[in-house]
Amino acid sequence: MCAITVLNTAGETCSFAYMIAMHTTTDNYFRALFEAGRHGDAREESFYAPLADLARAMAGLHGATGLTVTTLPKQTEAGNPDFRVWDGRARITGYIEAKKPGVNLDLIETSPQLKRYLHTFPNVILTDFY
Repeated sequence: MCAITVLNTAGETCSFAYMIAMHTTTDNYFRALFEAGRHGDAREESFYAPLADLARAMAGLHGATGLTVTTLPKQTEAGNPDFRVWDGRARITGYIEAKKPGVNLDLIETSPQLKRYLHTFPNVILTDFY
């Protein structure tokens, strides 16, 4: 049996099976986003489930089993990020602030809201789901 390995962008080797799993995971994510928005009447919250599923799937591919994603967690001292990510035990590992697809994230990046989040939380992801 022959194992195929490839180099990722960091120059590390990855198995072909891993590459297929990554492709399948991202393909499923984009299909779910398309389905959520295909009628044109979707709100930002309509895209939350696919993003939470993607975070859990990516964590699993990297051996971080037990990752938990809380959607619309209770308010923090800095406000209400859309997602709180836990390590599967009792530690918060980061937050995700999501905006509706197509929003100019460059403008959001300098907003008072995101500045508060970056000042308060050590790990913040800003996304428009794509």
